[in-house]
Amino acid sequence: SELIKPYLGSKYKLTEVPKSLIFHISKHSGPVNEIQWCPVREQSHMLLSASMDKTVKVWDAVDTGCCLKTYSCHSCAVRAARWSSCGRRILSGGFDSMLHLTDVETGKQIFSSKNEFRISVLKFHPTESNIFICGGFSPEVKAWDIRTSKVVRVYKAAVQQTLDILFLPEGREFLTSTDAVSRDSADRTIIAWDFQSAAKISNQIFHERYTCPSLTLHPKESVFVAQTNGNYMALFSAQRPYRINKKKRYEGHKVEGFAVGCEFSPDGTLLVTGSSDGKVFFYNYHTARIIRTLSAHKEACVSAIFHPVLPSLLATCDWAGEIKIWQ
Repeated sequence: SELIKPYLGSKYKLTEVPKSLIFHISKHSGPVNEIQWCPVREQSHMLLSASMDKTVKVWDAVDTGCCLKTYSCHSCAVRAARWSSCGRRILSGGFDSMLHLTDVETGKQIFSSKNEFRISVLKFHPTESNIFICGGFSPEVKAWDIRTSKVVRVYKAAVQQTLDILFLPEGREFLTSTDAVSRDSADRTIIAWDFQSAAKISNQIFHERYTCPSLTLHPKESVFVAQTNGNYMALFSAQRPYRINKKKRYEGHKVEGFAVGCEFSPDGTLLVTGSSDGKVFFYNYHTARIIRTLSAHKEACVSAIFHPVLPSLLATCDWAGEIKIWQ
């Protein structure tokens, strides 16, 4: 992309809150569950989307707003899709319990495997590019190796469902958020794991009685944020014992049972989240104040993600199947 080229050599500039709509993309016939910019900086004009309409799509979301490819390898809703670190493959998983690794160019499956449960979240290991972790409607979370198409580790949590997975820097530890909230106890809502040994490090991280549909890591500081169904985001240390910061709470948006994602801007100054009323909220990370809200969608906005290279370019998606690009 000619638009991205000038930014590749320079340092990321300060993020500003986007004001205007550039592209209004809607070719999905069902809710969009997840969007992700291509992690290869030179190819970061490409945006990946996974939808309840059983498809995964790749868009040119910087230059044209056009759909480049549609992949229809799933027979049910696609809940999770991720770029490989090389940007040449897409890993997807869905309610058909199938895992597919697809070649972006040819659309062919490099590997397909039947998982033992319906999949709701997939994350590649940050340093081992052939390893990914898969979670969903099961007490178990599994690490797979794409070279052998086999499960290499199983992490056993006494829960019904894994909602999100977050690798901590270097990938030695990771967190899972689960739906394990009972009236008398909220332990196990967020669980920390040792990646290598599959041992549980802690399940006493978040003690409020809310589930956390999404987790996100700060790009520069050793902290992470959990989106909660209590209509606020909580801030935690990303080092043991992963203590909550009781002085900071990011509140004002609505979650209301949707898997609403949250993310930091690449410079770490802003925290952005969707909202069940279709708005996008921009918080000052340091003060936890709302800087601005954007009336982005008519239905629940489940994801808002900043572009990794272009300052202030934002992609959002919603429960009506629409994707919008803002600047």
